[in-house]
Amino acid sequence: MEHIARDADIAPVAALIADPTRAAMLTALLGGRTLAAGELARVAGVSAATASAHLARLLDGSLVDVVRQGRHRYYRLAGHEIAEVLETLARVSARPPVRSLRQSRQARLLEEARTCYDHLAGRAGVALLDRLRDGGFYDRQDLTSDGERLLTGLGVDVEGARRTRRRFASECLDWTERRSHLGGALGAAITDVLLERGWYRRGSVPRAVVLTDEGREGLAAIFPSKELTSGTPVT
Repeated sequence: MEHIARDADIAPVAALIADPTRAAMLTALLGGRTLAAGELARVAGVSAATASAHLARLLDGSLVDVVRQGRHRYYRLAGHEIAEVLETLARVSARPPVRSLRQSRQARLLEEARTCYDHLAGRAGVALLDRLRDGGFYDRQDLTSDGERLLTGLGVDVEGARRTRRRFASECLDWTERRSHLGGALGAAITDVLLERGWYRRGSVPRAVVLTDEGREGLAAIFPSKELTSGTPVT
């Protein structure tokens, strides 16, 4: 039987992601933060020993990195490319059924605003890209001159984002909204500023970010948009 030439051997990576425990861990890391093995064990609902075995396989497969701080080890996704693969899989996967009020609240928060690895997603992320495009600040996956001035004035390091090896202002299809939010180096740089200014805060639900009163006022002054300035208030 003749072998078919392939560009890449995707089976080993697919097998690593396909395991439910490892998939739960990788999804938890989509928030862009480093997590300890114990935290990942709780997310996946497994023992510490089982979590360590799965994390070792993810490390061997280059899907996660480990960060050491003293005696402690923290895990993170190996890069934005891994996050893009996971988000793509989420878009074509069935959503789990909501079985409790808690799960319903968590789903609502993730739909409103969350991080897609390191950039804003959900309704808020889609609305941000819409406002940039509608205002003439963004065109064909790049900023216009007005857009550069606007974001630089907000504190975004636009030139720094351009110098990275990552795509600058790519569009990322949102898995809950089925429309694009802003990804790439620019999306990450904007999200950094939104968090640094305290306009968004990380919520109690992993990956969820919550609009603050300061953020509501600041965004309303720049982008009049119901989708951007609504959301669950910080308590």
